[in-house]
Amino acid sequence: MLISLAAGASLYVFASTAAVEAAPDDNAIVVTGQHIAEAEADADRRPGGADIVPATDYENRVAVSLRDALAFSPGVYAQPRFGQEVRLSIRGSGLSRGYHMRGLTLLEDGVPINLADDNGDFQELDPTVFQHIEVYRGANALRFGGTTLGGGINGVTPTGRSAPGFAFRLDGGSFDTLRGLVGYGFANEVGDAWVALTGDASDGDRDHARRRSLRFHGNVGLRLSGTVETRFYASAQTLRQELPGALNLADAIERPRTGNFTGDQARDIDSLRLQNRTRITLGGGELEVGGFANLKELYHPIFQLVDQSSTDWGLFSRLDLAHGPFDFTLGSTARFGTVRSRRYVNLSGERGARTFEADQRARTIDVYGEGRYRLGRVSLIAGGVYSHGSREQDQILPTSVNGGFEDDQFSPRFGLLWEPCEAIQLYANYSRSHEMPGFIELAQVAAFVPLDTQRAWTAELGARGRIGIARFDLSLYRATLKGELLQFTVGPDIPASTFNADRTRHQGIEAGLDLDLAPWARLRQIYQYNDFRFRDDAQYGDNRLPVAPKHLYRAELRLGTDALNLAPAVEWVPQGAWADYANTLRVDGYATLGLTAEAALRDGLSLFVDARNLTGTDAVGDISAVVAANPASVIFYPVERRALFGGLRAQF
Repeated sequence: MLISLAAGASLYVFASTAAVEAAPDDNAIVVTGQHIAEAEADADRRPGGADIVPATDYENRVAVSLRDALAFSPGVYAQPRFGQEVRLSIRGSGLSRGYHMRGLTLLEDGVPINLADDNGDFQELDPTVFQHIEVYRGANALRFGGTTLGGGINGVTPTGRSAPGFAFRLDGGSFDTLRGLVGYGFANEVGDAWVALTGDASDGDRDHARRRSLRFHGNVGLRLSGTVETRFYASAQTLRQELPGALNLADAIERPRTGNFTGDQARDIDSLRLQNRTRITLGGGELEVGGFANLKELYHPIFQLVDQSSTDWGLFSRLDLAHGPFDFTLGSTARFGTVRSRRYVNLSGERGARTFEADQRARTIDVYGEGRYRLGRVSLIAGGVYSHGSREQDQILPTSVNGGFEDDQFSPRFGLLWEPCEAIQLYANYSRSHEMPGFIELAQVAAFVPLDTQRAWTAELGARGRIGIARFDLSLYRATLKGELLQFTVGPDIPASTFNADRTRHQGIEAGLDLDLAPWARLRQIYQYNDFRFRDDAQYGDNRLPVAPKHLYRAELRLGTDALNLAPAVEWVPQGAWADYANTLRVDGYATLGLTAEAALRDGLSLFVDARNLTGTDAVGDISAVVAANPASVIFYPVERRALFGGLRAQF
């Protein structure tokens, strides 16, 4: 702890000194809202898998969740369950978690939305409002101070400078779906402002899957001088989602509309996020400092009724400096959070008798640094992230008992980036990652479960660039894990179902290939190879890990021009995933077909159509992993049913 605080304090002192000594540049223009070209240039500096997804890539889809936005981001495994609920994983991160989110750092405008114990709800990210999404796989998320195996995903909202004028969007279609957006951006010499209001309502494609949401996003930027800009962000949202639940295998395939809604299950979220980011242009770089506060209420009837109120706040800083062939990055993020956690008997979605009450406190402090040395077309990169984490729980009901977890970890990384020509990059890296358990893992029983931090060493080789008509992105990785948080049969040495595995291995291929076949034809493709398994485990031997299929392929062929186009698409899973750690049941593979189309009525005004699962395929799309499964196990989620949506977009 003392080391972390000292490092953070040193960074601020050094940065402040540099800011005073740097000579101001009256001609500099500092824009906090990072443009897509700048984001792509930053991703190209990483010696590993990273890509930028502009909103134009999914603007013809009814983007309810991150699955719709990241369908063609290489390496992102995003499978829909219902509504805004989605399985989100990179490199097998968090596969044991069949709810909420673990193993990834999720951010909006560079600020984590994860709670201070690193658990989170990805439903709070609304891809409809994003200007672009940044995906940094694995150790490449060091850019945000990320420490996890999966990496980080950052949604970037527009500013008044990047999106001036009025924006309007109205979507609707199957299952009584209606969605809308209205936004406005303004800018002058002194500052800029952008606001947006979105709404979403649908009965869902299954029984008891009704959802409603209302969200506000806005930011205001002020140019305090030629070298200093500050920006204030605010977002507020109310989300109401009924949970149709999992099904047995026969119902998931033969009766996919069915809902398993025992107890009137739901996930209702009300949240408010406030943050500030200030950037100062220095003589040889840039300093960024800021703070944030997140307030959240979760009302969550499931087999019990979970009722939580959380407050998270934090500070962050980042200093980028360049001197000749050397580049340096130093940064720190400190997050602090409290949760008032209560559980009740679920009486058809209402509170019954209180069964659990506790006050939880979490602290996560990350200090990171990276240096880069350029020698001609070769860059050598070395860095690391140090983390201090603590989790404390004062339980009041059913008994008075205290629990705690504390750990310090350092994960280094080393990378090599070679540009043999202007349009091609080859890279390699070797990095360590770490992931401390959160309250969901630690508080499985009355006292904290004795869990360790999950650690991994990952080796990665890859290439990206353009050759002729082809634009490609290819990464091969192998991660050797120690202490992966997975599910086991409870026994004398394993006091809770979620526990640390001994050794596991995650390896695979993340590939994207775009082909410009003609001025009026573009083919987009992504492919994933997922090989996740135990290594000589006492319970499971060398079994494969469940949930993620071995192969996944998606393709979209866009035909036409910006004035009129259509794009048929396919998703193909040739072999389904294992449902359990014992490898006793594997579901079948599937293929689904979709189609989007767009017609521009005039400049800034267009119509679009989004058709899904045109052939009405019935299959299992996602699974909640269990120790041993059979066809009667209620753990299966059907793929999206056939649906047709349409909409109108306007920008003026």
